[in-house]
Amino acid sequence: MLNGLIGNLLAFGGTVNKQGVSLSLNNETLRLALGVLAALTGILKILSPVSGNIPVAGDLIPALAGLAGGFILVFEFYRGRTSINSPAAGRISEIIEKNRKLTGFVCIAVAALHFVFFPVLFL
Repeated sequence: MLNGLIGNLLAFGGTVNKQGVSLSLNNETLRLALGVLAALTGILKILSPVSGNIPVAGDLIPALAGLAGGFILVFEFYRGRTSINSPAAGRISEIIEKNRKLTGFVCIAVAALHFVFFPVLFL
């Protein structure tokens, strides 16, 4: 679910409008909370075993998508709140801006595939 929400934020800007009901995810604090939760869930899902004695493979692709999306949201929150301009942070910002929509669509696709094929080892 977190991957789907983060994918919506990254790909479409975070506003959902269906039948007159509008849901906006553009609140900075909400975006930070979603980013931290997704990154934490990604770390925990990488470390949790799936079946028997496979220690690292549990939900690998959704965990990596959650880590990537969570990192983007937390980094954007950080960049919006700080005045430090380092070359590394500028380069990371450029990479994020180029791949923001792609990452969002990947998060949405991974969330949908994980929902449908949840017993698959890496998915």
